[in-house]
Amino acid sequence: QVQVEESGGGLVQSGGSLRLSCAASGTIFRNTDMGWGWYRQAPGHERELVATITSGGSTRYADSVKGRFTISRDNAKHMVYLQMNNLKPEDTAVYYCNAEITIATIEKTSKYQYWGQGTQVIVSS
Repeated sequence: QVQVEESGGGLVQSGGSLRLSCAASGTIFRNTDMGWGWYRQAPGHERELVATITSGGSTRYADSVKGRFTISRDNAKHMVYLQMNNLKPEDTAVYYCNAEITIATIEKTSKYQYWGQGTQVIVSS
């Protein structure tokens, strides 16, 4: 079993920065194929993708955060980060970390999703 936990949320003024961290723990083998994603959910809105990073390091961002947010990973520590700069009030949301583990055998490929509990980010105007 794998557990995922976020940290680093808080209250910041518009234009400020925050860095979110997420750690995976549990049964994770050294060569585990693990991709990461950050998602967010604002009150009254659906959960939306913010950024993803594959096991190979390829990144993808929502248009709303491009140029302001940067996702990165530390494979040795099983951690992912989200550096958020030039924050705006519309970035206010609960941010969730997602770890996706891919296990490939001769017979099939299986993907397992693990979610954290979320960390609150509030950007004041």
